[in-house]
Amino acid sequence: MLPQYRTIFEQDDGQLVSIDCETTSLDVAEAELLSIAAVKIDGNRIAASTAFQTIVQPKNAPNSDNVRIHGLRPTDVSAGIAPTDAVRKLLDFIGGRTLLGYYLEYDVAVLNKYIRPLIGAPLPNRNIELSSRYYDWRQRLYPGSYIDLRWDIMAQRLDIAALPRHDAMNDALTVGMMYLALEERFRRPISPSL
Repeated sequence: MLPQYRTIFEQDDGQLVSIDCETTSLDVAEAELLSIAAVKIDGNRIAASTAFQTIVQPKNAPNSDNVRIHGLRPTDVSAGIAPTDAVRKLLDFIGGRTLLGYYLEYDVAVLNKYIRPLIGAPLPNRNIELSSRYYDWRQRLYPGSYIDLRWDIMAQRLDIAALPRHDAMNDALTVGMMYLALEERFRRPISPSL
């Protein structure tokens, strides 16, 4: 492992990093990065002014389905940086901090395709899955009930005005806002009317 990446195995200053990746496919084996965004959460504050965001140049240009979903055209990603450079910059940004995301397992799996060859190991960071945290909160209110984990439903129940989807920065910010709303609700006494 390169010495400059040792901090991802050691450093955790208590901040969280909300992260999102936009990719060319939902199949991890085929997926290429199109964009990455990450924003730090320090206590109850989202540090949007110091956020990380980059467009990535994939080996294969996004097809029309990708463009419809992410809005990233072949001309947009052709001006992006190489995936390895994007991942290096991301590792510098996240350090050893805990990662937060919505269906984070997928994003981490795609990132690990690029990170393993770079550092000789997958991302060691602790992960917090937003949908699991939301599920725990709803089960606390309504034990044994069905919990809808769709993005729009979670945002609505948490009274968060979600930013437009499938933009890495918007998604990372919205996940951060939903997480903070959940943490505030966990501190309240149980009240099923929420």
